[in-house]
Amino acid sequence: MKRVLVVGSCGAGKSTFSRKLQEKTDLPLIHLDRYYWKPDWVESSVEEWTAKVSELISGDKWIIDGNYGGTMDLRMKRADTVIWLDLPRYLCIYRVLKRTLSANSSARPDMAEGCEERFELDFLKYVWNFRRDKNPKIERRFDRVHEQARLIRFRRSSEPMAFLDGLENQCD
Repeated sequence: MKRVLVVGSCGAGKSTFSRKLQEKTDLPLIHLDRYYWKPDWVESSVEEWTAKVSELISGDKWIIDGNYGGTMDLRMKRADTVIWLDLPRYLCIYRVLKRTLSANSSARPDMAEGCEERFELDFLKYVWNFRRDKNPKIERRFDRVHEQARLIRFRRSSEPMAFLDGLENQCD
């Protein structure tokens, strides 16, 4: 496990899981949100973003957390492990609401500067429909690259921590 891609719905715990995985493995951690967004939630251009992702994945070791479908194929082709946090939508919605309400309009540590948390109904709809709209696309992408990458798919909230605990036990 040298190049790990962590994907899943907003609120699934990608950033938290990735930070804990980084603590266990000492692999460099890259939060895509920090690179994609510019202040005030301005998106990167397609060309700029593709070039940035190509640069980020060029290293031999990394953990990358984030979806961004337009460049997911690039990342999956370089990853040796894909960790998919495919958790229930009610849990993802709860976590997004909790994060938004407790943020006091500040940016998360894994987010670009100037991108403060805010409540948006369209974003909640996106999270609610993630499994229906995005999961089939993630599955198709993984099917194209599965020979070179191992897929670890968590469907219950207890599974990611159990996996991390297992890593710790292997290192002892």
